[in-house]
Amino acid sequence: MRTAKQTPASRRHSVLTRILEAPERALAAILCVHALVWTALPTLLYANLPLDLIEALTYGREWQLGYDKLPPLPWWLVEIAHRLIGRDFAYYLLAQLAVVAALWLIWVTARPLVGPLGALVAVLIIDGLHYLNYTSAKFNHDVVQLPFWALAGFAFHRALRGGWIGHWLLLGLAIGMSLWSKYFVVVLAAPLALFILYDRASRKVLATPGPYIAVAVALVTMAPHIVWLVQNDFLPFTYAEHRALPSRGLIDHIWHPLQFGIGQAFFLIPPALIALPLFFPRRRPNELALGADAFDRRIVDWLAFGPFATVIAMSAVSGRGTVAMWGYPLWLFLGLWIVMFARRTLDESRLARVLLIWALVFGGLALAFIANYGVLPNYDHRYRAVFFPGNDLGRELSQRYRAATGQPISYVIGSMWDGANVAHYAPEQPRVLIDGKPDRAPWIDLADLRNKGAVVVWTVGDLNAVPPGLRSIAADAAVQPPFLLRYLRGDSNLNVGWAILYRRPSYALSEPRPLP
Repeated sequence: MRTAKQTPASRRHSVLTRILEAPERALAAILCVHALVWTALPTLLYANLPLDLIEALTYGREWQLGYDKLPPLPWWLVEIAHRLIGRDFAYYLLAQLAVVAALWLIWVTARPLVGPLGALVAVLIIDGLHYLNYTSAKFNHDVVQLPFWALAGFAFHRALRGGWIGHWLLLGLAIGMSLWSKYFVVVLAAPLALFILYDRASRKVLATPGPYIAVAVALVTMAPHIVWLVQNDFLPFTYAEHRALPSRGLIDHIWHPLQFGIGQAFFLIPPALIALPLFFPRRRPNELALGADAFDRRIVDWLAFGPFATVIAMSAVSGRGTVAMWGYPLWLFLGLWIVMFARRTLDESRLARVLLIWALVFGGLALAFIANYGVLPNYDHRYRAVFFPGNDLGRELSQRYRAATGQPISYVIGSMWDGANVAHYAPEQPRVLIDGKPDRAPWIDLADLRNKGAVVVWTVGDLNAVPPGLRSIAADAAVQPPFLLRYLRGDSNLNVGWAILYRRPSYALSEPRPLP
């Protein structure tokens, strides 16, 4: 007996019915698609690792408790991926695992409040953020903080609602690990603490051990890095201070927070489009039965807007500039807030439109990525770091250095970009004296460097003289004939200057003994 052939409309109806009946399976499929697409695209289109990953591979191999720029956790994770797998796709997959973990935690948080289908829509809305798509391909400190912020939000809500000690432990762990991810954690911790003090229902937990356990766990988790910060005069904060422009007067106390708000509003346009079917058309009454009361809604309000308000307040008070990428973790719970605010029944019609707009946004971001790295380089000739000939540079310097000295490269002296590309792509994978400054790489033993020799590399300025910034270490390096490499896409060339800092054995560094 023949079955009737399904029409496109009936197939769509069948798919939507399955999603309505099993949102968990739909979530799993969407997260898998997300991870697959945003792992595959940079793997296929990035010919060279981007700066964030080149930097991570340079710092991570040293296994320090702290560095001169940022906390160490992302760099450790990249180094682990390098040692276990050693392929570029592993670093891009690492980024997507962080994103997917954050999205799953949002779903777990949302499910008891808006139901499994509402939680799915909350995830779809947030997945429209370019932070979680286009820019997440480069695993860095912004990306790695996502799951910890999401975990903190989940644990904060559950701890306030249930008071189970395990949720307070999770909250403390999430806050503590967020510090290891990025110092931006203050923007998360401050509003959570303020909510407990400000909200009447929340203040009751101050009479229980939960909040104090969370603080203790957070401090214990942070302790090794905090000790390192104190011992090193809070060295990374100098980098953070340079990232935020200083106030130039009263106008900056208004303009800088306004500028940040405008930028974030622009980035929120795709999520707003995905959420639009929850509000239009308005032919149906507010029928969605929420599993949330007024207290739940206040918690979600705070999770959705508290960190953003904290950034705005800090910028307004200090007048210092902001960075658009600080918005990475700020909006994780905005999708949940929108679903709770809209309270629309998620029937097939609305769900279909939400899925369609999400697919268009997701596909549009993927196409933009393909255009930027796969098509436009043939026409616009704009510099893109991922087409830097790092592999050719590492191989060429390795061969030339070995031919001149008979030895493999042990150390490379150069900028983070030039030197670290050589360190990663040269077969020997030498260590890097970053910018030729021992204070940027205090783990480098200068006596050992002198004993083994080093290659000096630079790609700007006079190619026939060691750059002034490198001369404090390599003033006596023997400059070699420069050479030319082609970028991996387009018609640009890279001019490479290099020099050899010849070995000076330890006995040659000591003062000669007088004759008897």
